[in-house]
Amino acid sequence: MKSTTLIAPVLCLAALVAPWAGAATLEGQRFEDSTRLANSELRLNGLGLRAVFIIKGYVAGLYLNEKATTLQEVAAMAGPKRLQLRMLRSAGPDDFNNALVAGIRKNASDAELARLNERIGQLERTINAIGATVTGDVINLDYVPERGTTLAVNGTVKGAAIAGPDFYNAVLGIFVGDHPVDTRLKKGLLGQ
Repeated sequence: MKSTTLIAPVLCLAALVAPWAGAATLEGQRFEDSTRLANSELRLNGLGLRAVFIIKGYVAGLYLNEKATTLQEVAAMAGPKRLQLRMLRSAGPDDFNNALVAGIRKNASDAELARLNERIGQLERTINAIGATVTGDVINLDYVPERGTTLAVNGTVKGAAIAGPDFYNAVLGIFVGDHPVDTRLKKGLLGQ
C-alpha cells in the first residue's frame, strides 16, 4: 500500500517536469536540447551570454552532432552545425559587421584572411541587406557541408550561402577561438 501512495505523487511530479526536461534557459531565453538541420539531429553543446559590463547583447547556443570542448574538435566534426543567437538588445548592421569582421581578423592568420576575404565581403553585404536586428530576434548561423554557411533571421534565410568549412570555422572562431569576443561566452558554448 505504501508503494502505490508514493508512486502517484512521483508520476505527477514527473509529468510537471517533463515538458521542461531537455531544455536549457539563460537570461530568460529557452533553448531546446536538440534541433534538426539538414536531416540531422543536433544536440545543444552549450549556452553563453555576450555581455560588456552590464550591457547584455545576446545569448548564444551551439548545436553539434556530438559533444565538443574546443574549436579544433568542432572544426574536425563532420556534418551540419548551428550557432544560434537570441538578441537581448537591438543592433545595427554596422555593429554586427564590425564585431564579426574584427572577430575573424583576431582569430585568423594573414594567409587565412587572404583566402576568406571575398567571403567576408559576402557576409558583410548580407548583414547590410538585413539591416537592424531588434530585441527578440533569433539569428541562426548554420553550416551544411553541401551548401556552406547560411544566415537566417527569425527562420528566414538571408542572402546566398557562403561556401567552405573554413569560412564557418572562422565565424565560430569569433565565439570559441583562441581570441574569443567573450571568454565567458566561449566557456558556456563549449560546455566548460
